Amino acid sequence: MNTHKNKTIIKKPNKTTDWYIVDATKYRLGRLSSHVAHVLKNKHNINYLPYQEGNTKVIIINSQNIQVTGRKNIQKTYKRHSGRPGGLKVETFNKLQQRIPNRILEHAIKGMLPKNALGRKLFKNVKVYSNNTHPYQDKQLIELNIT
Repeated sequence: MNTHKNKTIIKKPNKTTDWYIVDATKYRLGRLSSHVAHVLKNKHNINYLPYQEGNTKVIIINSQNIQVTGRKNIQKTYKRHSGRPGGLKVETFNKLQQRIPNRILEHAIKGMLPKNALGRKLFKNVKVYSNNTHPYQDKQLIELNIT
């Protein structure tokens, strides 16, 4: 009697790391961050497993030039709390973009990843830079096209 008839055989993922690069000036905030989260979770790969970390790293350049539609640059707010009574700080998109432009994309991508240990591990594979200089010139970078 064969008891392992319906067993799924999973190949071990290869250890080569794919490096992707995205220029944020071309895309809107939501479309870019959802596609980056999709690539980080390795859903574009045929050997996708929801519990496995993929070997992909994403570099985002020119985050200071990210675009939003409508009046979101005035109306969208980002909140943080110091933990003390009355310590809620509210900041609009424009002010945060002038002060720390990377945080906008990091906040959006982190919200689209799983809220567990795997999500925290995947988020370490994203590198966001406010201009087009980055220390990964020696890697073989693949241009990530978002349609």
